[in-house]
Amino acid sequence: MARYRLTRSARRDIASILRTSEERHGREARIRYAALLLAAFRRVAADPEGPSTSDRSALRPGIRSFHIRYSREESRETPVANPVHVIFYRAVQPGLVEIVRVLHDRMEPSRHIGRGRQDEE
Repeated sequence: MARYRLTRSARRDIASILRTSEERHGREARIRYAALLLAAFRRVAADPEGPSTSDRSALRPGIRSFHIRYSREESRETPVANPVHVIFYRAVQPGLVEIVRVLHDRMEPSRHIGRGRQDEE
């Protein structure tokens, strides 16, 4: 069974995303977005180099990304109409993926992911 773990930065990202979702769109939207994120984490853990992922080694060796919109059909909640976040992760060992960051798709990843960033661990 494929697993994933979250860095401190990823946990902070998720908390912020869900808080903002609830503030702007309500509790139900927060629940649906949380379910979508969970489905996306499971998908990258199960297939880290899947067809909807991208090599992002220019940011840091081994980093890949996955836009959560590709997991809309896998969520157990009502689909989110316009998901706007990208998961940045790396395969740590066979069967284990580390979620490094979860960023808005309009954010410049090189400003948040890269060599020497201590808060990604």
